[in-house]
Amino acid sequence: MKFFRSRARRTKQSPVFRLAELYHAGQYTEAEKEGRALIRSPLSERELVVARTVIAISVGAQGRHTEAVGEYEEALAVSHDFYGAEHWQTLKLRSDRAQQLVATGRHAECQAECEAVVRAAAGAADEDKRRVAVAATNGLVYVLNKQGKHVKAEALARDALADPSATPYFRQMLQLGLARSLNGQERYEEALAEAATAGELHRAVSEGERGPDAGAVDLATGTALLGLGRVAEARTRADAALAACLASLGPDHYRTSDARELLARFDPA
Repeated sequence: MKFFRSRARRTKQSPVFRLAELYHAGQYTEAEKEGRALIRSPLSERELVVARTVIAISVGAQGRHTEAVGEYEEALAVSHDFYGAEHWQTLKLRSDRAQQLVATGRHAECQAECEAVVRAAAGAADEDKRRVAVAATNGLVYVLNKQGKHVKAEALARDALADPSATPYFRQMLQLGLARSLNGQERYEEALAEAATAGELHRAVSEGERGPDAGAVDLATGTALLGLGRVAEARTRADAALAACLASLGPDHYRTSDARELLARFDPA
């Protein structure tokens, strides 16, 4: 999430800048706490959008997905009033909210919203808006995989990876979506190769961008290894995925649940 256009353009540090720093440092609880305190103080409309956004993404990162949907709606209201419905920031909030919907099982709503954001943002002259289209496409790949529509998810991920608008961060996310789609089709060798590429991209992005995706590469890799019958290696990666999720995201995050589900496949009741 891009909170500021450029540090160089700020002559005075905004009071919301620390919130962004806390979030990118993985201190989601503190970011939420300070954000809630800050919105009770006088802020410009632009600062209020950022503060509300940081609260929403921090709540989601802690695994409180139902609550996060409501927080995104608060952020969307102030962004809509300040920036307007078609601004990239408002569209990005819609995309992010949609991806919390899938974590609460509202798959059809998530898919419809991601598709709407892609339609609104795709092909725009504005680079930020084009990146929002990629973000929403990534959400769409994820929800299609969750619904078992793996062939459609694969095709969408491959198309999106060919889009030059995809930043390194979103390329790694799309690679993971591709790996999940291949795992879902039991094409485990291919999935393992795509997960390895996602791992390379994951290591190349900034530390602040890696935190929200803790455990994702290990989860995709462990799933592929288990499908190939490489049980010991798979168990190691599944254990690593759960440990990373618990350390960064907490016990209630959807990816923590996914890691537990993978581990349950090793020790069925």
